[in-house]
Amino acid sequence: MAKRERPVENFQISLSGLITTGSSLDQRVAAATAVRQQIAFYASTPAYRGVLEVHGWAELQGTLNELSRRGAWVEMGTLISDEVLDAFSIVAEVPEVAPALLARFGDVVTRAGLYVPYHLDDAARRLVVEGLRV
Repeated sequence: MAKRERPVENFQISLSGLITTGSSLDQRVAAATAVRQQIAFYASTPAYRGVLEVHGWAELQGTLNELSRRGAWVEMGTLISDEVLDAFSIVAEVPEVAPALLARFGDVVTRAGLYVPYHLDDAARRLVVEGLRV
């Protein structure tokens, strides 16, 4: 934008952020399982190898790709460590999700959507959304 002398105000940068949360411990555990499986699905594709390489996890892509060819979707999720989960998802209790999203992406992102590949109750979802309205 600076090169082309275009003001940043003319652009919106959108994020569909993966979050791992829930209103109870059981819900957070279920959310983590679902998000691990979602990350594993994406990471199994060759296009994501470069992303994993940046973090030092290139070998994970090959392993996940092989498991995907066998349809081992549940097993793939078990290979996503807490470190990988934290890198690609905001992992927090419901009241801390919005502050964590803002801390990680607030200086870059102008629009945010929540990527929640599991059931998140309406009250929790509303709390997160309200916390993002700054």
